Amino acid sequence: MAGRKQFDVDEALRRAMLVFWQWGYSEASIERLSEGTGLGRGSLYATFGDKGALFRRSLARYAETYHPLYERALAGSHPGPGAAVAAFLRVTLDRIADPAVPDGCLLTMSVAQLPALDAESQAMVRATVVRLRTMLEQALLAAGAGEPGAAELALRTLATNKSLAVLSRAGFSPEDLATVARVPETT
Repeated sequence: MAGRKQFDVDEALRRAMLVFWQWGYSEASIERLSEGTGLGRGSLYATFGDKGALFRRSLARYAETYHPLYERALAGSHPGPGAAVAAFLRVTLDRIADPAVPDGCLLTMSVAQLPALDAESQAMVRATVVRLRTMLEQALLAAGAGEPGAAELALRTLATNKSLAVLSRAGFSPEDLATVARVPETT
């Protein structure tokens, strides 16, 4: 039947997400996206719009996939702020260790390439980072951190999360990454 998609749009989006994750926005050419998704240029454009629109849908897919893992790790009661931080960073280490996905983090890669993104994509990247920071801060407050302490610890934890992604792309060992993620007993 003419006009009917002959491919799984959700699977194509998942594959596009992996291309952006592996190469970053700047290096995720239409050729790489076409090769990674198995779709021709025309099908890519007809289904997802331009590269910026495909990137935003990929970033949304990434957040829909991984943010619930962070939410579950932070939900419920933690004996203290350090336990909440450790739970959050365990999710990061598990994602990094997953051989089915590229090293690093699509969000971290996107932050690093912010100047290459259009204004709408920049705003989405920033909003996604803020959402993670807010999620962390709320969990830290619930775990007993005071207001100024929770905000500061959320920011440091987010920075650690992003540094883990960068170090994993640089080939640091799982042991080194676990050392970076280790929460001091006094937290």
